[in-house]
Amino acid sequence: MDIWDKLYESAKDLYKPRELSDFVYANHVVAAIEGADGKIYTGFCLEATSGVFHLCAERAAMFNMYQESGQVIAKRILAFRDKPPYGGSSGMPCGACREFLMQCSLENSNTEIMVDFETREIVTLEELMPLWWGTERQVQWEENQEDH
Repeated sequence: MDIWDKLYESAKDLYKPRELSDFVYANHVVAAIEGADGKIYTGFCLEATSGVFHLCAERAAMFNMYQESGQVIAKRILAFRDKPPYGGSSGMPCGACREFLMQCSLENSNTEIMVDFETREIVTLEELMPLWWGTERQVQWEENQEDH
């Protein structure tokens, strides 16, 4: 079993789409992230129609990873609905998730994201965000952290 199979197996049982109320629904997208330490962290989406609360599966998995380990670097991400990513945009993180990953660490530009589970096609976050607006600011912040 390769790492992508492990990621899929870790997240697939979380896929249980349901409405928590007439305004809130959950579990219709799930994700698994391999952290820098090689451990797998999972999450599912939770959305409210008011727009006040919307947490994608990828950000939920990142939150769980940080909460459990203090890590902010994701080596790999697999996100899906009822079946593994099958090409195109079927497994792609939304813009907010892409932005959040970049804001956590510039190292996340190397994060591999599954495009097609069957063929094992992947892209990196850098390929999805080639000219990220926050690079200079993040580099300065990281340099300041090293000085302290």
